[in-house]
Amino acid sequence: MAGIGFELRRILNRETYTATLQAYLYAGLISSGPWVLSILSVLIIGIMSLGVVEKDFMVVQFLVSVTYLMAASLTFTGGAQLLFTRFVSDRLFENNHDIILPNLFGLLTLNTAIAAIAGGAFCLTAFTDESLLYRLLMLSNFVTLTNLWLVVIFLSGMKAYNRILGIMAIGYGFLVVAAYFLRENSLEGLMLAFLLGHGFLLFAFLAEIIRDFVPQRLLAFDFMKREKIYISLMFTGLAYYAGIWVDKFLFWFNPMTSEAIIGPLRASAIYDIPIFLAYLTIIPGMAVFLVRIETDFAEHYERLYDAIRGGEALDHVYYLKDKMVGSVRQGLMEIFKVQGVTILLTFLWAPEVLAMLGISDFYLPLLFVDVIGVSVQIVLMATLNVFFYLDRRENVLFITTLFLVTNIALTLWTQSLGPVYFGYGFVGSTVLATLVALVILNRVMRDLEYETFMLAR
Repeated sequence: MAGIGFELRRILNRETYTATLQAYLYAGLISSGPWVLSILSVLIIGIMSLGVVEKDFMVVQFLVSVTYLMAASLTFTGGAQLLFTRFVSDRLFENNHDIILPNLFGLLTLNTAIAAIAGGAFCLTAFTDESLLYRLLMLSNFVTLTNLWLVVIFLSGMKAYNRILGIMAIGYGFLVVAAYFLRENSLEGLMLAFLLGHGFLLFAFLAEIIRDFVPQRLLAFDFMKREKIYISLMFTGLAYYAGIWVDKFLFWFNPMTSEAIIGPLRASAIYDIPIFLAYLTIIPGMAVFLVRIETDFAEHYERLYDAIRGGEALDHVYYLKDKMVGSVRQGLMEIFKVQGVTILLTFLWAPEVLAMLGISDFYLPLLFVDVIGVSVQIVLMATLNVFFYLDRRENVLFITTLFLVTNIALTLWTQSLGPVYFGYGFVGSTVLATLVALVILNRVMRDLEYETFMLAR
């Protein structure tokens, strides 16, 4: 995230209250802007399509189809995202920029082929009662989204964030406009609009990347060479995204907590609405996470390892290490404070908000539980980010695998206990994974200089 880190540091260097507020607003927009824009666009499409499409139930089918597309595409590319991010980072460190774009094109070519085969086999066989056009649109959207997530990993290293956010706003605006004109074609029209909007984003982002990385050749597959990649990162990315989505899938495919929507796709009204609303509360914590980890911690991290590589005195190294550890503590404490306030405000205002949205207060207990879970998840994300900076790949793999396994086990257990305990499996897994992560991080920080010098030898 070097690009956004540099920009946030530039703003904070003005050392005024206005600059600090601007930095947090900017971080919140960057970290949550794409999420909010995509959610708002899909919700607007759903609302404006009610009463217009042939059957209102087709709007529900569209929303569920989109949810599954997002979940499947993110999980499908989770391993490749981390694997390729590290490949690009290493090439930038080596100042070997020329091979980055050809390898991106190589990755997109390989991903398109695999996603088309895997997605095609599922879409053409699982949706036997749906139209051929719907199946082809599901496949096209899946391939487009998988490529989009791989392209987006480049954007964190680029400094043109205003331009990137502008492209996102235009892309999702185009999606809504296209849906307005195509909605009378029912489900297939809405799916086509979804494809057009994300297709625009994919090619617009590619154009931005080409402006920064001039290709010397068209295709390269260096990212597949064993000596240039870290296989553990592939399993880490897969475990992380699977861990985020697995509790939703368990509720979707439990006949007691879900209903069939279209083809093999199911939805859980009792679980989906609260978890969706809960994730909207992470915006303040994400802003703090981005500001503190990508400015204070990143700056102290760079100074520490520059001092080590430069042969600075040991006392100075100890001093810089203490500063870095302090920045981690401060960042985590600020996340705790901000999300703590967010949780309290949610508990206070949630009944009025649900009433305003026309949602039953029956969802309140599960909403409160989910808000706690997603708030703890931000702390987990921040801790994993520190581990990535320190190149502790084995720790991240262990923690994300623990998160996945415990989310499966605890969600199944709480489902068997009944509705009163729904959501506690997700919360329990995030809390357990976060506590383990903090314990390991404390040990890593304590022995950091020792392990750094031993590894250097």
